[in-house]
Amino acid sequence: MCRKKTVTCIGCTVDSMDSLNIAMAKYDQIGMMYDTTRRADPVLVTKLAALLRLEKLSYLDIACGSGNYTSALAEIGGRWSGIDQSGVMLGKARMKSVRVNWFQGDAEALPFCDDSFEGVMCTLAIHHFPSLEAVFSEVRRVLAEGRFVLFTSTKEQMKGYWLNEYFPVAMERSIEQMPRMSEIGAALETAGLKRIDVVPYFVHDDLQDLFLYSGKHRPEMYLDQEIRRGISTFSSLADQSEIDEGCRRLREEIGSAKIKKVIRDYENERGDYCFVVCE
Repeated sequence: MCRKKTVTCIGCTVDSMDSLNIAMAKYDQIGMMYDTTRRADPVLVTKLAALLRLEKLSYLDIACGSGNYTSALAEIGGRWSGIDQSGVMLGKARMKSVRVNWFQGDAEALPFCDDSFEGVMCTLAIHHFPSLEAVFSEVRRVLAEGRFVLFTSTKEQMKGYWLNEYFPVAMERSIEQMPRMSEIGAALETAGLKRIDVVPYFVHDDLQDLFLYSGKHRPEMYLDQEIRRGISTFSSLADQSEIDEGCRRLREEIGSAKIKKVIRDYENERGDYCFVVCE
């Protein structure tokens, strides 16, 4: 018998929205201008495809947002579905690809039968999940023989961002909501998923998806209000007074070249983000 939990499919009847939380409202707001600065980065798309072992199979993107990576991977291969809480984000996603089946709903209550997919991915979203164990358990339920690939940062990695120097309160709040690698591993194990690899990712100079640490080598990016608006740390967690002061200092130190020393002081070998590969 097919076991699944009911949520809303774009274009279908609403059965239940009780489990949708405040993340939906936050990303509805961010989603208005999201694609101005956020797009699928070709390097990350290639890496995700390789780690998923992308073939002509069925795949799911959890917390797919506006569908940038879902759509890009669907162009390479496979039959794709994407699910997200934000109707605004999904409205943008639906305009990008008719190859993808788009669903609105909660990652803790996936509207799919057991063993529906041969691959599942989630990019830059696990810090928004109230319960990693609940989401990962749903992933285990809908995942047949195949891989679950996460692209994320961890508490440990984010403490190594030089952004802490200029926006300490906002970064502290952002780091607080990010799980440690040990917490990710424990939640995966509880859900019955085996972590087989952790691949560090270091931000490259021409990164096209302007997420939080995308300006690692391009500090002037953070002076652009449009770019900050597409990053939840700035749009949802930062106080305007801290943004103003941090940008003032950053502008001065870019002008004096002091920023180069700050960036060097924060260099580390942990990676800026990581791919977590599970089966």
